[in-house]
Amino acid sequence: MKRNLSVMKFIRLAAVSAGLIACAAPGFAQKYPERAIRMIVTLPPGSSAHIAARLLQSPIEHALGQWIIIDNSFAARRGAMPLFVQLAPPVIRIPREHYIVDAGRARPDDIYGVFMAPPVEIIDQPYTLDQVRFSAPLRDRMPRVDLDVTFDTGSWQLTPDQIEKLAVIAEGINRALQRNPKEVFMVEGYTDATGNDEDNLSLSDRRAESVAVALTEQFNVPPENLVTQGYGEQYLKIDTQGPEEANRRVAVRRITPLIDGPQAGAR
Repeated sequence: MKRNLSVMKFIRLAAVSAGLIACAAPGFAQKYPERAIRMIVTLPPGSSAHIAARLLQSPIEHALGQWIIIDNSFAARRGAMPLFVQLAPPVIRIPREHYIVDAGRARPDDIYGVFMAPPVEIIDQPYTLDQVRFSAPLRDRMPRVDLDVTFDTGSWQLTPDQIEKLAVIAEGINRALQRNPKEVFMVEGYTDATGNDEDNLSLSDRRAESVAVALTEQFNVPPENLVTQGYGEQYLKIDTQGPEEANRRVAVRRITPLIDGPQAGAR
């Protein structure tokens, strides 16, 4: 399997250099690593919070005029933590159609049900956001929704009819946020196996980003509750090395129980 390499560091630095974020700590760009610990940033009055959030690609919460990036401070207390978590694939004991839901065939209540479903195996500790990003067996402990949108080869653009198909996804996310405003959802982008690894990784990032932006701008999903990540051609839905529309896709899953650990179940 090809190793996934994040290409988002330059976007975070661009957010700082563009003046979208006023740093609350000196040397923010230098001190904000790929595995964020905890950082508070203050957005200037009238600034575009959703643009800043999209550029950061991290969940953030609003508090007293400041925005707090997801708190992974437990990682610092534990010392060095591996980026890739060594876990066996989860044992799926629920019906397959409740574990991976095809949004094009599902009812709104089905999608909401998947978003609110517990992990398929017990989560006995919190994990960092990057551990969730880069450890498939960990992510796979949460059910997911495969969106009813696909892309042309080499494209990340959503057509108007595809954007309309996101309405049911936004409804499910917003219902979940009414129950718990601190839920975090990962929007995952994928490509088929044509093209080179680096281009496919970048393309899949953009596909995830396009969906997240549409959810925010068209359906009022708060950007602070979304995380995006592209996986290139690593996880093909249809096992083929040729062009395949079904592999040019996006999926969404709730990851709150993974980053909050056992406390998530108490909410």
